[in-house]
Amino acid sequence: MANLPHRSLGRTGLSVSAIGLGCMSLSGIYGEADDAASVDLVRAAIDRGIDHFDSSDMYGWGHNEEVLGRALAGLRDRVVLATKFGQTQNPGGANGVNGSPDYVQQACEASLRRLGVEVIDLYYQHRVDPIVPIEETVGAMKRLVEQGKVRFLGLSEARPETIRRAHAVHPIACVQTEYSLLYREEAEETRATTRELGIGFVAYSPLGRGFLTGAIQEFAQVDGRRAAHPRFQEANFAANRALVAKVEAIAAEKGCTPAQLTLAWLLAQGEDVVAIPGTRYLPRIEENLGTLGVTLSPAEVARIAAAVPSGAAAGTRYPPGAMKAVYA
Repeated sequence: MANLPHRSLGRTGLSVSAIGLGCMSLSGIYGEADDAASVDLVRAAIDRGIDHFDSSDMYGWGHNEEVLGRALAGLRDRVVLATKFGQTQNPGGANGVNGSPDYVQQACEASLRRLGVEVIDLYYQHRVDPIVPIEETVGAMKRLVEQGKVRFLGLSEARPETIRRAHAVHPIACVQTEYSLLYREEAEETRATTRELGIGFVAYSPLGRGFLTGAIQEFAQVDGRRAAHPRFQEANFAANRALVAKVEAIAAEKGCTPAQLTLAWLLAQGEDVVAIPGTRYLPRIEENLGTLGVTLSPAEVARIAAAVPSGAAAGTRYPPGAMKAVYA
């Protein structure tokens, strides 16, 4: 097993590989997934030193946790297992949100069953409930820690004042927010608070949902879930593709791939940042891990940031309905 660089999640003492694996795509979100292949992928990732795996009860509505649980059989002690709760099914519309204390308990116990484990290392509220005070939700999450069902607590897509209120109830280990060269404003505002409070930062979709890999060259290549995201839609595609072309040019100079340059830039933002790029393919995992051999000088980090300025991307990062649930 490879010995990858690790980073601490806040002041918890919990340490994870700087690059982990976001497991959402293992449940058909970005194209059809094969369960047996997904199990093999997770085990191959562990063999290569990745020990941070991020799931949610919303990914495939339980399917993702079941597959991940099968993959981790016999390997549980080698990984930091993270999952999330709080989104609810709303056929035909945007997902609902439930942060009520009773639901927190029920959701955790259901996740434990699907994962086939006795304890979840890192348990996130996936989306903040606008109706239930965050103090009540985190109070229920704190009870899960006291019951020995969860080790550490996290929040996803929570705005700074929400993080402060939650952290006052029980220490928050880390906050998870979409963060990449294309998706920066809210993440950077959040990090100002998490750094102050000693909370770790987990960057999801660090490759801009594949845009920043350079694999999507033309609008005709946009399909599936990406087609619903404004930054991939025709009105915005050309402007965002031009930004990616700047990343590709710098990567060519550096002798690495656009994905590696993008992840290296992200990790260079601070030791508090870890990334969880998602993929169904082992070559992509190996490419992402190649990032760890890319060194950027402060001048290079600044040049990359200037090539894709904060706020330069065209279009919002989620469709209108989903935007109401983020940064809450």
